[in-house]
Amino acid sequence: MTFSTVVVVGAGPTGLALACGLRVAGVPVRVVDKAKAPAGTSRALGLQPRGAEVLDRLGALSDLPEASVHVRQVLTHVDGEPMARLDVGRHTKLVTRPGMIISQAQVEAGLRRRLAGLGVEVEWGREVLSLDQDGEGVSVRTGGGSIRAGWVVGCDGAHSRVRKAAGIEFPGVAVIERFLLADVRVALPLPPGTVSVWLRGDRMLGAFPLPGEDVWRLMAPAPGGTGGDLDAERVLALLVGLVQDHAGLTSVEIREALWTSTFRIHRRLASAYRRHRVLLAGDAAHVHSPFGGQGMNTGLGDAENLAWKLALVAAGRAGEGLLDTYESERRPIAEEVLESTSAMTRMVVGGSPVARLVRDHVFVPLMNRPYVQRMIWEKSSQLKIGYRDGPLAGRSPRSLVTPGPRPGDRVPDLECRREDGSVTRLHGELGAHWVLLTPRIDGDCAKLARRRLGGTGGVTVMRPGSREGREVLLVRPDAHLAWRGTSAASLDRWLRGALGPGDG
Repeated sequence: MTFSTVVVVGAGPTGLALACGLRVAGVPVRVVDKAKAPAGTSRALGLQPRGAEVLDRLGALSDLPEASVHVRQVLTHVDGEPMARLDVGRHTKLVTRPGMIISQAQVEAGLRRRLAGLGVEVEWGREVLSLDQDGEGVSVRTGGGSIRAGWVVGCDGAHSRVRKAAGIEFPGVAVIERFLLADVRVALPLPPGTVSVWLRGDRMLGAFPLPGEDVWRLMAPAPGGTGGDLDAERVLALLVGLVQDHAGLTSVEIREALWTSTFRIHRRLASAYRRHRVLLAGDAAHVHSPFGGQGMNTGLGDAENLAWKLALVAAGRAGEGLLDTYESERRPIAEEVLESTSAMTRMVVGGSPVARLVRDHVFVPLMNRPYVQRMIWEKSSQLKIGYRDGPLAGRSPRSLVTPGPRPGDRVPDLECRREDGSVTRLHGELGAHWVLLTPRIDGDCAKLARRRLGGTGGVTVMRPGSREGREVLLVRPDAHLAWRGTSAASLDRWLRGALGPGDG
């Protein structure tokens, strides 16, 4: 089978995850990045349970859980006094993985190792200069020469050259004018595995434990009246002053500054995720406040959603209309993340005396309530993300809706049985593969699924470990339920409606 080559622009977590997902499905991939070499700074830190799941399915999680700090709680102080302890590391029925603090650089390194094992190396120092689309593909002109591709995906960040070349708008606003950030080596007498936040009037300070001995990230809005360019020394001085004022740690002495930065928080969303043969993912499609640690994880979700769809189209097993479902499913997720992180930022910073009063005496105390903690933790985990309202979910007969997941829902990591009778877990079989859970391994549904989907990594057919009855479940490579029913005719209708005629 012949696949169209896909060029992925940008070797951050989103681009690398997308390239891995395409490659395990057999799609030829080239990854280009304008940087001369991989970044060594930490940048994004939060790896939520959903993000860890994606990396695990791609075979790129490796030792990241052991190398990370597992977050146990967020401790919030108001006017110097501890007011709320938000437990975020507890297992629930939904969430069984911890939230992790790990450098984006380490996540990228793990993905690059996985991609190299799949036969692809990042092409550094290749900045995209222009794109030229036609009916058959895209010509990409880079600083190192031209590349002809069937598809191009811009994963090149908030200032995406691909997005601009495709003529896709990126409207939005600044949420906070300037933030200060520093990764430092300093001894802070704070609880292990705890993110500490101090709120005092319109000031805020956050301290995040990083992997390594006495390594912390300090982050705060720049104090009012702080103008001009701020060098590393000035950033550190301002943050140390805030630590002394807010945390009462007057003897703080920074032994080493690993990285300092200033940045503006923006809220922006691309007007479209696709323009013909050019698509966008990650920060090229959406940027938002870092509060809540959702950014890298949302990009990883984009990558996993797009990978299996683009693989089917590149293989000729699905029509191009399948790619439109990528935006239909993922753009609402980005809209919700933009809204929730902006609201969280406004609440934490407190833009007015009334807002600060409500924050200090209503919102912060509420975080001590167990049901509020569970709600916040499960929402931030991203494991509640689903696509029931998306174009691929369709409608299920009422008799099939309960119990169990509906089309579009994330399917839990169920126990399953292979054809030889050995026991496995559902999520371990996904990533490159679809999974058909059926009481009849050699039935008509299995034959049909293999015929339509078998050329893109294949369909793993297994028996459910504990489910009874005649129902068959088709699970997408991203662990969401594609279809649920009892007859091959019904499955055939779903495949034709979702994938189009294809060549299968």
